[in-house]
Amino acid sequence: MEAATAGKLIDAPLGHKEAMGLAETEFARMVEHLRVLGAEDWPKPTVCELWDVRTMAIHVLAMAEAQASMRQFAHDFRAASKRSGGKMIDAMTAGQVAERASMAPEAIIRSLAAVAPRAVKARRRTPAVVRRVVRMKQDPPFDDEKWRFGYLVDTIFTRDTWMHRLDISRATGTPMVLSPAHDGRLVADVVAEWGRRHGQPFFLTLTGPAGGQWQVGEGAEPLELDALDFCWTVGSRQPGTGLLTTEVPF
Repeated sequence: MEAATAGKLIDAPLGHKEAMGLAETEFARMVEHLRVLGAEDWPKPTVCELWDVRTMAIHVLAMAEAQASMRQFAHDFRAASKRSGGKMIDAMTAGQVAERASMAPEAIIRSLAAVAPRAVKARRRTPAVVRRVVRMKQDPPFDDEKWRFGYLVDTIFTRDTWMHRLDISRATGTPMVLSPAHDGRLVADVVAEWGRRHGQPFFLTLTGPAGGQWQVGEGAEPLELDALDFCWTVGSRQPGTGLLTTEVPF
């Protein structure tokens, strides 16, 4: 299957070195986004019903701390394993947020800014054999898949932070800093995975600074929407139709 963006082949899949650069930039953008929020923004509800902006930011911080320290990751995983029922990731994030429930916005921002470089450093140093060989069973709707640890390290951890930056932007009405080189690259990687997952011809135009144009195969009806709305939809934030019902992990 050959894909083209604006008449050219799409970029190759993310390599580890490039992925770590994107992770570093995304953490920095999240910290800067949180810094522009006003006191009235932090209690606002988000699309994730159990979290307001403050608890969503706590989740981002907690995941960064788990990425930075295997001891913290093991603690979070063990705590989640003791919870009965539901998805493992939901139990893990619920425990992470509960343990940090008293954190004020200023402390969240300060802690995230401090831990982000250590999280990227730890991810960057993950041995290639571990990234390639270790596989992890997933929760629904991806419960028939076992993801390579490298997919989590290079792709999902950064997508998760990026999507939550979008969640916070939309919850608060604060603009999301976007650039083709960073956000456009992340969106292009989402498009490529979306195409692999549904396996059908498509002709997709995404608008905005993170957008682009892709065509795979022949005969597909043109599909055009904002790049952020595309990710919002395939990331299961809102329902889609047709090929947009194909979910992509974030």
